[in-house]
Amino acid sequence: MAMGVDNDVFEQLVETVGRFTRERLIPAERQVESEHEIPDDIVMQMKEMGLFGLSTPEAYGGIGLSAAQEAKLIETLCYASLTFRSLIGTNVGIGSQGIVMDGTPEQKQDWLPRIASGEIITSFALTEPDHGSDAAGIRTRARRDGSDYVLDGTKRYITNAVRAGVFTVIARTDPDQPGADGLTAFIVPAGTPGITVASPDRKMGQNGTTTSDVIFEDVRVPESAIIGGPSMLNRGFRTAMKVLDRGRIHIGAMAVGQAQRMLDIATDYALDRKQFGKPIGEHQLVQGMLADCQAELQAGRALVRATAETYDQEGKAILEASCTKYFCTEMAGRVADRALQIHGGAGYMAEYDIERLYRDIRLLRIYEGTSQIQQIVIARRTLAARAA
Repeated sequence: MAMGVDNDVFEQLVETVGRFTRERLIPAERQVESEHEIPDDIVMQMKEMGLFGLSTPEAYGGIGLSAAQEAKLIETLCYASLTFRSLIGTNVGIGSQGIVMDGTPEQKQDWLPRIASGEIITSFALTEPDHGSDAAGIRTRARRDGSDYVLDGTKRYITNAVRAGVFTVIARTDPDQPGADGLTAFIVPAGTPGITVASPDRKMGQNGTTTSDVIFEDVRVPESAIIGGPSMLNRGFRTAMKVLDRGRIHIGAMAVGQAQRMLDIATDYALDRKQFGKPIGEHQLVQGMLADCQAELQAGRALVRATAETYDQEGKAILEASCTKYFCTEMAGRVADRALQIHGGAGYMAEYDIERLYRDIRLLRIYEGTSQIQQIVIARRTLAARAA
């Protein structure tokens, strides 16, 4: 059972992050949007606050939050633009958790303190040009050569790749085993010869969040680079799925934080904007949209917290995490749509924050398992549980 940190210490951290979000991050959002870059002083402050090490155990220099604590803190942080969260997101989640969960003692000692401090940024290289949702179809190959492995292949839409000091790479080590069975997870330092990181992608939203192609050509790593050591050969898909399980709770919390921000913006506008001689918040059809936002937001927040508690108690929450990721990201999309509608024509204009937040939120229904993948996971597990 995950204990997390002392509650008084944690509440102090949440208060500090909340103040930082309101006083420093939100005022910098427009600068980040226009410059596609997070200011260096904000990066440094996030390191000093320990935000890169939220989920890394205290023994390795992190804060060691439980899943429930992480969810609450990420919700607080994601009241500001999701771009800021993306900077720490791979270190807190998919980039580090494979090492936290399955790494050898040596791997943990070598990498986790530097990941927790933010000295090293991590990236999770799973998605490929032809394989995203179908992760079991991965083609990037790692062939054995003596005691080494040589990696060849291309990874796509890899978050923080241009900043990365180390990659977690999922590659096929047994071409004769179809699907998930022949995949292995490797720790690959970014400076290893043969790695090319392409220019950052241009995207619909979340400017300042960097994703890129990463090309591996004859990239040689020792056997000790396998996460968990040689005994974890051909078991990398299991590591990836465990990492994504906790990550889906994290994304649910992101959606809740951002939905709260959008509802607050829409509510302020409804109180201020007048039509037909009174504030639009007094018109029942506008009230209906606000009520729908509030009800769904409350449901999403409760679901995130319940799922995180289950994860902390049982060490997994596969069905619940998929339900959380699916419901909360779809909920946030609906809140964004209503919030923009409440603004009327103004909502379509870049001078209003809701236009940017509307674009930013769209990605949550796609990455780390699309809504449709979550539906498949939920349905299969529901059917299997009943059949048993």
